[in-house]
Amino acid sequence: MIVVAIIAILAAIAYPSYTSYITKTHRVAAEACLSQVASYMERYYTTNLSYKGATMPALDCRSAQQTGANYSYAFSPAAPSSSAYTAQATPINAQLTRDTKCGTLSLDQSGTRSASTGDDTCW
Repeated sequence: MIVVAIIAILAAIAYPSYTSYITKTHRVAAEACLSQVASYMERYYTTNLSYKGATMPALDCRSAQQTGANYSYAFSPAAPSSSAYTAQATPINAQLTRDTKCGTLSLDQSGTRSASTGDDTCW
């Protein structure tokens, strides 16, 4: 009985740490995907001399096997202007309820990184 109680206490301590680690891992993967989107947008700008007309790229990092099951990606506003864009990763599913620290992550054309909660430690 004592052994079962000890295992239950250890599990009660370990599970929240594990879910916190998984949440941070998903967030870092979304940040990396936003960086890939930014690289795509810079290549688009180099070719077209404008961000206007660019659509959210179908990158592998956005797939459900990568970060797509935990984040949805979009531009804010919906279409980039000729000289600016802001790419956002919005948490969905379990990530939405677990990642209350950071919320939606954003990256713009100047490299400015932000989180919807205003927490500077998210990036």
